[in-house]
Amino acid sequence: MKEIVIKDGIEEMDFEQVTKMLSEADWSPGIKIDEVKKGAYNSSLIVGAFLPDETQIGYARVVSDKTRFAYILDVYIQENYRQKGIGQKILEYILSHKELKGVYQWMLITDDAHDLYRKFGFEPVSRPLDLMEIRQERPKGR
Repeated sequence: MKEIVIKDGIEEMDFEQVTKMLSEADWSPGIKIDEVKKGAYNSSLIVGAFLPDETQIGYARVVSDKTRFAYILDVYIQENYRQKGIGQKILEYILSHKELKGVYQWMLITDDAHDLYRKFGFEPVSRPLDLMEIRQERPKGR
């Protein structure tokens, strides 16, 4: 879809639309706009995919120190626009972004888009026994 435009920055995002999309995602059901905005404002990069009429149909964000490490999350494309290369355009934009050029360790979690991420060099973690987490339920009302 050549007519899709990728933009970054808080001022470019339609947070009502982003909230609607993310609230339908498996990882953030029912998420509210305050949490979406707070996550965006505290991210290193936020990216949106837009139709020519400015309707936002995709979103992703990056948390990074802009030096060594970056974590890609909240990658979401509206269902009726999936499998059209939009996710790929978003990833190309993120991975080539001038502020993230020096980053050499990228991470993400995916449930069902392994083939997309493999195209960009992502592989299962090389040291799975070293990777640790604290995972809790999202607080109620957020």
